[in-house]
Amino acid sequence: MAQKPSIPKGTRDFSPLEMAKRNYIFDTIKQVYQLYGFQQIETPAMETLGTLMGKYGEEGDKLLFKVLNSGDYLSKISDDELKERNTLHLAAKLCEKGLRYDLTVPFARYVVMHREELQLPFKRYQMQPVWRADRPQKGRYREFWQFDGDIVGSDSLLNEVELMQIVDTVFSRFGVRIQIKINNRKILTGIAEIIGAADKIVDITVAIDKLDKIGLDNVNEELRGDGLTEEQIAKLQPIISLEGTNDEKLDTIAEELKDSETGLKGVEECRFILDTLKSLGLKNEIQLDLTLARGLNYYTGAIFEVKALDVQIGSITGGGRYDNLTGIFGMPGISGVGISFGVDRIFDVLNVLDCYPKDAVNGTQLLFINFGETETAYCLPFVAQARAAGIRTEIFPDSSKMKKQMSYANAKQIPFVALAGENEMAAQKLTLKNMLTGEQQLVDISEIIKTVLA
Repeated sequence: MAQKPSIPKGTRDFSPLEMAKRNYIFDTIKQVYQLYGFQQIETPAMETLGTLMGKYGEEGDKLLFKVLNSGDYLSKISDDELKERNTLHLAAKLCEKGLRYDLTVPFARYVVMHREELQLPFKRYQMQPVWRADRPQKGRYREFWQFDGDIVGSDSLLNEVELMQIVDTVFSRFGVRIQIKINNRKILTGIAEIIGAADKIVDITVAIDKLDKIGLDNVNEELRGDGLTEEQIAKLQPIISLEGTNDEKLDTIAEELKDSETGLKGVEECRFILDTLKSLGLKNEIQLDLTLARGLNYYTGAIFEVKALDVQIGSITGGGRYDNLTGIFGMPGISGVGISFGVDRIFDVLNVLDCYPKDAVNGTQLLFINFGETETAYCLPFVAQARAAGIRTEIFPDSSKMKKQMSYANAKQIPFVALAGENEMAAQKLTLKNMLTGEQQLVDISEIIKTVLA
């Protein structure tokens, strides 16, 4: 007996119903991006490892899916190298390409390659799958979709304000209550400076970013493991545990960072964004969270993260400013800021909350029953008319038993069925059956169109 096929862990198939729901998510986000003047691009699933490596930190590099070179990929590997079993060394020689880890680094590469074609500031959106060799768990997949929006070529903080408006609008349209968390990497740098651990900024941000997941005690233990002294860890405690309103937190942290020029710049940037958003009346809460660090090393300014308030799941949107990203590819001086919607997690959230509009997941609206060649020939022009009117219409392809065709309509939750036998053809009409109520009426095609579209 043949073995039943399977798919890799951390990947998923999507049924027609699931795809209808996902397309609702894609279409909603796309429409909001377009409202703000963003344009769509796409980049390849594979990038060179030279493009990908070193952009996501040490942990990110480990999660890159590497692609074996084609042909005789072992030809350049000696027996001694194979015996050494040095995984990193072998991977560097066996693999020149990798699957993209996110959409931001490929976008930076795109900007550098196409700089002469772009009008700056350039506002792009991109929806494509990404891959990470992570341990699969609820809400975390090895293959998942992101939906990014980025603005490059402008230092203005109005871009950050716009991105927060986009986030607020998208989730308001979804009917999902969220909390937007904001921080600034300059504030985190300033904190590292004032506790005397400027050289440990990456270790500090990686550790405190895990506060929600592992708790304060484990964060402190990780900081000890990273070489911070007890005195430095003690100085961190009141800062990462800070409470109060956004204004109160900003005032407190400004006082704490008064000797750090970088830190005060971060406070100033946060204050501008939050104050501007106050006047714009967001529907969802935005909160300054000094423990928010975002794991990616390329962020240099404001950073964002979005949590669903009514579903236990990780971040469903995140992003920030990355002033130096294109500099990695030989084009310094182009600032960027962006957000990424985690489509797969949003999909899970909307499923839990059942937030899909009915018309977003409905399939076929009208099914024509097939009684045979003569009846089908009579119905086909009406099928075409219904489709021309924008009605999602099918005609059953085989003249099967009526029960089978009705079962098909029920299984697909098709609300209306049209039938044409001798009497209908003689009257130049059709019988329309409402599958919900069971009501039937003899009508012409114009009445059918009017009824189905009502």
